[in-house]
Amino acid sequence: MKIALAGNPNSGKTTLFNAITGKIEHVGNWPGVTVEKKEGLVKATLNPGSRKMTIVDLPGAYSMSPFTNEESITRDFVQKESPEVIINIVDATNLSRSLFFTSQLMELGIPVVVALNKSDLIQKKEILVDTDLLSEELGCPVISTVSTKSSNNGLGSLVEAVQEVSMKKRNQQPLRVKGAKANATKEEMEQIDRNRFALVNDIVARVERRKIDSSNHTFQDRMDKVVAHKWLGIPIFAAIIWLVFSFSQSWVGPWLADILVGWIDSFYGFVEGIMGDTVSPVLSSLLLDGIIGGVGAVVGFLPLIMVLFFMLALLEDSGYMARVALVMDRFFKKIGLSGKSIIPMIVSTGCAIPGIMATRTIKNERQRRTTAMLAPFMPCGAKLPIIALFASVFFGENAWVGTSMYFLAIVVIVLSGLIIRKITGDTSSSYFIMELPEYRFPSIKRAIVSMLSRAKAFIIKAGTIILICNAIVQILQTFNWQFQVVGQSAPDTSILASLATPLAWVFIPLGFGIWQFAAAAITGFIAKENVVGTLAVTFAVTNFIDIEELALVAGSTDVMTVFGIGAVAGLSYLVFNLFTPPCFAAIGSMNSEMESPKWLWGAIGFQLGMGYVLSFLVYQLGTLFTTGTVGAGFLGGLIAITAMVGYVVFLMNRNAGKVLNPAVEEVA
Repeated sequence: MKIALAGNPNSGKTTLFNAITGKIEHVGNWPGVTVEKKEGLVKATLNPGSRKMTIVDLPGAYSMSPFTNEESITRDFVQKESPEVIINIVDATNLSRSLFFTSQLMELGIPVVVALNKSDLIQKKEILVDTDLLSEELGCPVISTVSTKSSNNGLGSLVEAVQEVSMKKRNQQPLRVKGAKANATKEEMEQIDRNRFALVNDIVARVERRKIDSSNHTFQDRMDKVVAHKWLGIPIFAAIIWLVFSFSQSWVGPWLADILVGWIDSFYGFVEGIMGDTVSPVLSSLLLDGIIGGVGAVVGFLPLIMVLFFMLALLEDSGYMARVALVMDRFFKKIGLSGKSIIPMIVSTGCAIPGIMATRTIKNERQRRTTAMLAPFMPCGAKLPIIALFASVFFGENAWVGTSMYFLAIVVIVLSGLIIRKITGDTSSSYFIMELPEYRFPSIKRAIVSMLSRAKAFIIKAGTIILICNAIVQILQTFNWQFQVVGQSAPDTSILASLATPLAWVFIPLGFGIWQFAAAAITGFIAKENVVGTLAVTFAVTNFIDIEELALVAGSTDVMTVFGIGAVAGLSYLVFNLFTPPCFAAIGSMNSEMESPKWLWGAIGFQLGMGYVLSFLVYQLGTLFTTGTVGAGFLGGLIAITAMVGYVVFLMNRNAGKVLNPAVEEVA
């Protein structure tokens, strides 16, 4: 039995899907698009019968008349795939909006079962819904559900109702909407929609009783007046992010990381003891320093990342992140981006790839492409080890380092949006419609599940891409071009050094003109976590967490000189890696979303230029403020960024005063 799970966004649909399937799902993409597709089997505990029940989680939709790609997918699946039953998730706290979609589903001739979700919230809001009368009015089963609870959640009754209607035990008739007909004109559809709303509101008036006047300010309203205030919201967001980074990067995270690194060091010593002198030095170095040491240096930051993901999941589940999007919308409008651009930015804090994919909901082509270009500027999970490394080595695990990178990303995105808008000559306006979810106490269980799923992805990447890359780096560092072993005695003569040294000259004005840093920057384009792994291999350091041990290994009491650069150059290198192009996989996503080679290569060039300019400013201004003189390579770097900025200014002025038709945006 194939069952479609359909409902409005924020109706609790995905939570119910996870609860009814046990989150044992097959995840892929819908044909032809990058929107995620989820399918799963109903849990055996909810389905005692012998017939398998497959649930297809459809993208959230408000209407069967699609406005976004997600709504198109939902409409096409329901109309063309002919599921046996549709489970319609209805938000019990907002019947009038949810039942509009329900009434459209009832007209398709497919049995519908309504899951009246969030039934626990209507009790708190003192809203009474007569489910029996609602079922009678709709002509289909209505089951109260609470998908966030593990017991007494109504899911068993929901599955029973699905089985019952699939066996045609209950005949369903569509709601009679005045004027409804097939092949209606646009004007007729508008009138039909008005009639549909009138019918739905009439049903809601009969089945729902509210004891609290909606015109009174509730706790939610009072919270939003502060948290979502157009000016107060920004410092509140800054304070919350600082607390999140303090907790994850300075307090709990390092303590857990010390334990994990201790285990890695013990494993390193165990393997070293087994190998002894019987294994060749080259193979020993490859296994110990390249694989265990390099991968271990990256994995050592896993606790910090897991704690951070856990905290962000709590914020998301509480409903706060939606308020951040609301606060930032006014700034995005000023730079010509859609308010919907905020969602890909927030998603990109986890990973840039789904963040770029999320731009599919933006209708305007230029805004969609611009958002896909700018979303990777947000620090993603892959960049967190780099932030943690440089914050701990150069700045004593201060939380302001990570926090400032997030706000620098927002500034860079706003500035870049203005530049791109000037380059394209676009003057179109944008709008933003977003439903604010209820504030609620976040689920610890869901936060843990989210944290573990991201940690799993991190470990898989560490055990595949990063392991292979570190092994290659170790081999290139071990041999010279005559394939003679150079070892740690003369690393500057290795193949890796000879390849990276020419590029290192380009980085002198940025403060890190050292071949090891150049090599790490290159491998970072494969996967950003490789930056930490490559630095571990090239500097022969396996423990970045214990600062005292790091200094001891390097033979220096001044930990800032371990890498041959100071704090200002370290900050410059951090900025460079955060704001240059993302990993290859994210670039591939940019290519599929932009659907234009000119936009793709323009985006890569813009990101490279932005990272170089920001890094130059950080190093040269930081050096000037701390020493009173500019840094090395100032003149050469100034010439380079002057050329970059001059070219951008030329492009901006080229379309000055022109009002471009969106149809010719590609020419721009």
